[in-house]
Amino acid sequence: MLTVREVTGKKEQKEFVEFPLRLYKDCPQFVPPLYSDEMAVFKKDYVYYDTSEAVYFLAWEGDKVVGRISGILQKASNEKWGQKRVRFTRFDAVNDKAVAKALFDAVENWARAKGMEEVVGPLGFNDLEREGMLIEGFDELATFEEQYNYEYYKELVESCGYEKDVDWVESQVRAKAEDDGRMARMSELIQKRYKLHYDDSKNTNEFIKRYADKFFHMVDVSYDQIYGTVPFTDNMKKMLIGNFRLIVKKDYVTVVLDEQENPVCIGLCFPSISKAVQKSGGRLTPGCLIRILKSLRAPEILDLGLIGVAPEWANKGVSVMVANGLDQILRNSKSIRYAETNLNLEDNYNIRNIWKQRFDAVEHKRRRSFVKRIV
Repeated sequence: MLTVREVTGKKEQKEFVEFPLRLYKDCPQFVPPLYSDEMAVFKKDYVYYDTSEAVYFLAWEGDKVVGRISGILQKASNEKWGQKRVRFTRFDAVNDKAVAKALFDAVENWARAKGMEEVVGPLGFNDLEREGMLIEGFDELATFEEQYNYEYYKELVESCGYEKDVDWVESQVRAKAEDDGRMARMSELIQKRYKLHYDDSKNTNEFIKRYADKFFHMVDVSYDQIYGTVPFTDNMKKMLIGNFRLIVKKDYVTVVLDEQENPVCIGLCFPSISKAVQKSGGRLTPGCLIRILKSLRAPEILDLGLIGVAPEWANKGVSVMVANGLDQILRNSKSIRYAETNLNLEDNYNIRNIWKQRFDAVEHKRRRSFVKRIV
């Protein structure tokens, strides 16, 4: 008999976190999040509960878990965008429409009880969490920053009455085989025209000390009108800085500064740890830590995190300086084979054109956020 129950105790919390690890056990493309990060969502003082409420459900067939889902009432997002939405996230299920319907019914009923009018997702607590359902590119390795899902998920969600809200595309980016020097010349021209220069921080700690607050402010203002974004709280900043210390290397960060040493553009990349965390199921075992350290020292893949441009500089071409920085990283590295862009909104033609025109790039994944009106 199929039942759906809210997660309440420690045993069910563990079932919630471990269900996708079992579901994707033999899937070479699946990359788990860190196990400890997933368990942290059940703590009462979890950082995102400053602005959100969340509920977690498991679907059971007898005594066997066959699916899971979470609903998030992101109050800051609703206030910012003037919406009455609940986000769904962490949806995983066996290929059974009845299981999917039971899970989504549970989230929709919870949303109605909160006075909401729509359910949308997959979306996390903010734009830096995993978001979007994979609808193209199922044979590609997932990045650590984004979630993999089986091809049948789209049909399950649509069978519950959900439709497209937005799409993102992801690209695999390589330096062009021949360097004609054009991008470097354009970068140099922009530097001279606006009296800009690159940051000279010697290491990650110095970079964070110099720019952490300014970085979050820049992301807030430059991403203000980007789908799904919410402002950073102080607690969010502290958590993210801690995460950055683990995987950010100064070698893969580009910061463009004005004459007063204010950042006007920041490009943040991460050495991919996708393969490093697969074997341990996201648990930070000694073996996993060794693999992460190896990935940081000599990464094969570079994951693009964030490119933020101060609004007053948005139309002055300074993003070329960040693109040139990435191009030089790809050309000069002895280990990096390519970069993964992660999510770019399909109507963000500025960034998509940078990949197409400045690099040897292939758009190889597509993700979707779905929406359903429930009143």
